[in-house]
Amino acid sequence: MVREQIEARGVSSPEVLSAIRAVPRHLFVPREFRSAAYEDRPLSIGYSQTISQPVIVGLMTSLLETQRSHRVLEIGTGSGYQAAVLSRIVKQVYSIEIIEALANAARARLESLGYSNVAVRAGDGYRGWPEAAPFDRIILTSAPPEVPQALVGQLKPGGRLVAPVGRSPFNQNLIVLDKDDAGRTKQHSVIPVRFVPMVPGK
Repeated sequence: MVREQIEARGVSSPEVLSAIRAVPRHLFVPREFRSAAYEDRPLSIGYSQTISQPVIVGLMTSLLETQRSHRVLEIGTGSGYQAAVLSRIVKQVYSIEIIEALANAARARLESLGYSNVAVRAGDGYRGWPEAAPFDRIILTSAPPEVPQALVGQLKPGGRLVAPVGRSPFNQNLIVLDKDDAGRTKQHSVIPVRFVPMVPGK
């Protein structure tokens, strides 16, 4: 059922669909929610954070238009599910989570499940991961009021960023930002969405 819903949103990439089928989503949610893990809805993972519904994960992953050689920065590790999906279709994933307990749990979970091409650290997503930059693709799984310039700066020329953006949870849009070979950017909105806010570090 979830696969049909994802495809209905226009997600047709065989690589993305295969990755979503292969990742055991029930292992990325708290035990009490495992019976609902494959329903198409977000679920709580604690600390006022959520794991996105499968349709949104599929759509955002598809919008990245990744290649196997890509290095991807993810802002908002959460339980590690999005990183796990990405890890199956790209070379390396770098993921930042501001809540240290979630970062530590996600790192341990991903390592135990064999996702060896994902690096997780606790930190401020607004600052990105400068020592590992530049990145071919960047994805945000929480919503800033606008795209942080530090992240735009860490995106390679020819790169793409996908993010929910909005100053209110009730007024957010999923956007795609492309950087051309000259470093100029343009962006467009895809659909209205509702994500938890992106929190800056202290």
